[in-house]
Amino acid sequence: MLIYFGVILVSAFLLQGLLGLRQIKNFSKTFHQLRVLAPVAIGKNPKKLRSGTLILLAIKDDGTILEAQMMKGVTIFAKFRELHQLRRKNIAEVAASYQQLKQFDKLTRVCLLDAYKNYLNYKANQLTPQDFDGSVKIWSLPMIEKLKSIYYKGLANLRKKQVNVKEH
Repeated sequence: MLIYFGVILVSAFLLQGLLGLRQIKNFSKTFHQLRVLAPVAIGKNPKKLRSGTLILLAIKDDGTILEAQMMKGVTIFAKFRELHQLRRKNIAEVAASYQQLKQFDKLTRVCLLDAYKNYLNYKANQLTPQDFDGSVKIWSLPMIEKLKSIYYKGLANLRKKQVNVKEH
């Protein structure tokens, strides 16, 4: 029984890794397509248990958004979708306008404002190393986080039991 559980666990981990690589490939392809048009501002709102959001905005020097793509979802099956309502709008006007921002859900608004902050940092030549960090940290993948959580909870319970045994 334990062997079956181990095989299922390893299979799930490998499947998540493969599908995660497919999602990274989708990101790279979309980023490259937008990068050909203009510099790309990236807005992110990563979440562990709720829907994470990522926005790519191809922005001209005058702040006009040429193309906008958004990936939103909880699972590794999320893909980029085009945001037509941002096309040909000025990023500063969108970020400053409550009327324009309220047409989006909260996660998308947070992403848009993060992309705007990154765009301003780019224009002011004040990008931090974290703004360029596009690496994939395998130890922070959701399946690994879940396994670490289970391991540490089990370890804490074991230590409690050992302390209770020593006290009696």
